[in-house]
Amino acid sequence: MFQVRIHGRGGQGVVTGAEMLSIAAFLGGRHAQAFPSFGSERMGAPVVAFCRMDDKEIRLREPIMKPDALIIQDPTLLHQVDVFSGLKKDGYILINTTRSFDELGLGDFVKEFAHAHWITVAATELALKHVGRPVPNVPLLGAFAALSGLITLDAVQAAIGQKFRGAVAQGNIEAAREAYASVQREAGQVEISHA
Repeated sequence: MFQVRIHGRGGQGVVTGAEMLSIAAFLGGRHAQAFPSFGSERMGAPVVAFCRMDDKEIRLREPIMKPDALIIQDPTLLHQVDVFSGLKKDGYILINTTRSFDELGLGDFVKEFAHAHWITVAATELALKHVGRPVPNVPLLGAFAALSGLITLDAVQAAIGQKFRGAVAQGNIEAAREAYASVQREAGQVEISHA
């Protein structure tokens, strides 16, 4: 079973992102579940959502305490909430920011993880460019598909099509594609530089 914990703030599409991730996993032939955990339910308050995916039926229903991957939609949470709690040593870290891990004060922390398992993506900027709203959830799904290889870009695009319509769907598809391509380019540069 692969477990993803998504951290963000109210209004950033955290819950919708988890739902679309589970839809993409389902469309890829896996069993999946998504559910949120709310604190104070208001705009800007910390929100956590969870997604599990597996090749067999999932019976667990509790929050994810030991995630295989973290998607952090709001970097201001990094030093306010223990977002890394329980993250497995072979886990993935995806953060919505234009800053590097060193600039975020996480350079030493991520050295414990495989370099190919952590990346930052300017998801808010991509959402603004393609959708006109600062909602980073969909670009982060495209980035997660490229980073993890657990879901395909086609499945992410199909999940977007199930959740949105018209220009909003098309803008989100473009944002997911650009994020996916950005992570692939970054991964290619890492592979070349290590050669």
